[in-house]
Formats: sequence, structure tokens, C-alpha cells
Amino acid sequence: MQINGGVRFCEPGMRASIRAMHVQSELLGMINENVAGFDKVGYQRQEPVVSAMTEYIGIHGLSKTVDDQVGRIMVSKNPLDIALANKGYFQVQTPNGVKLTRDGRFKYDKDGNLVTLEDFPVLSDAGMPIRLPIVPDNVDKITVNEKGLVSVYDKKTNKIVDAGFLGVVDANGMAVINPEVKQGYNEYSNVTIQNEFMAVKPIVRNFEANRQIFLIQSTNLQKVISQLGSAN
Repeated sequence: MQINGGVRFCEPGMRASIRAMHVQSELLGMINENVAGFDKVGYQRQEPVVSAMTEYIGIHGLSKTVDDQVGRIMVSKNPLDIALANKGYFQVQTPNGVKLTRDGRFKYDKDGNLVTLEDFPVLSDAGMPIRLPIVPDNVDKITVNEKGLVSVYDKKTNKIVDAGFLGVVDANGMAVINPEVKQGYNEYSNVTIQNEFMAVKPIVRNFEANRQIFLIQSTNLQKVISQLGSAN
């Protein structure tokens, strides 16, 4: 018995050119998304991943990963703007489950619950919503230390009362020991505009090269069809 195996691939060149242009368009879309997120708080750059089989299977060979480097940290006038100077994510409770985010623009409601701008509860390191034991009349009475301990000043007793630690975890859900929390700061994206623009150039060149090949193939095909028609 003889077993024959192997991988054989043969397809029209026009189809390959179209697939290649589709891939380049998707790559440009990822770069555009990064540029659009440049000034967004908590946005992390999307890094395209091109598999070895992409030229054969097209956009199905594309994926993306998150660049988890710390972004640009800038001073804010709001004491409840919290930034992480280390890698990690805040945990917030949403209707669809726990969400990880680096957007630390928080506030508190009338009951003293610490929430996001979308009114999602901010979770503690114990996985429970953080609630201030005392609802302050001024946001300046709330402090957050480098470890993420949220405290509030009680003017009646003249004491600081702790509300709990912010739940800061890595992408796998493991607790970050030293999150380096910075109160009164916002972290903007880790996107570098110059690098994104530099990444555009080879993609545009590849797209244009495949476009020219497609046009040549299309012209030749039209000539063949015309000659076959005249031969009849």
C-alpha cells in the first residue's frame, strides 16, 4: 500500500490579489483605530498579529493583541481620577459581568458607592463593590494611596475611615501586588502617533502593488476574452 500526502495550493492570481488587498485594508483599519484612540483615557494600543498562512487564508489569518505598556500619565484636577503607573486593570461590575479597564475616572453616587462614569460599581480586592462608609460633602475628602486603599475623612470624628482597596488585577485576573496607584491623574493611551504613521507606509505600498497586479491581470483577461470572441 502506498499513501500519498502533501499540501497543494493553486488558485487564480486575481483572487490572491483581492485577498491581499483585503488584508492590507484590515491592517489599516487597526492603525486607524489606534490613531482614533490616541487621546482616550485608558485606551491601549492594538497590535496586529499576522499568521504565516495569512497570504492563503486572508483576513482569517489576522488577529490582534493588546499592548499593555503604561500610557501617558497626566495631572487631573479631580481627586477621583485614578491612574495606574504599573501594568494592571481596575475591575468594574457591568450587566455583562466583570470588566477590566485602565480608565480610572471614578465618582460616587448618593449612597456613597464608588462607580465609573457609566455608573458601573468599582470592585475591591475582595471582589465586592466599594462603598464609602461616609458620604462626603466634598470629593476632596476622599484619598487613595499608592496601594489603592480608598479612605474618606469623617469630619464628625475628625478621623480617616477606610473603605477598602481597589481591585487591581492583571490580564489573567491575578492580583497586582504593587499597582502604583496615583490619585488625581489620568492615563491616556500608549499610542505613539509617529510609529503608527510609519507603520502605514509599507501597508499602503503593498496594497498599491497588489492593486497594480490586479489591474494587469484584469486587462490581460479582458484581452483574452476579446480575442476568443473575435475568433468565433
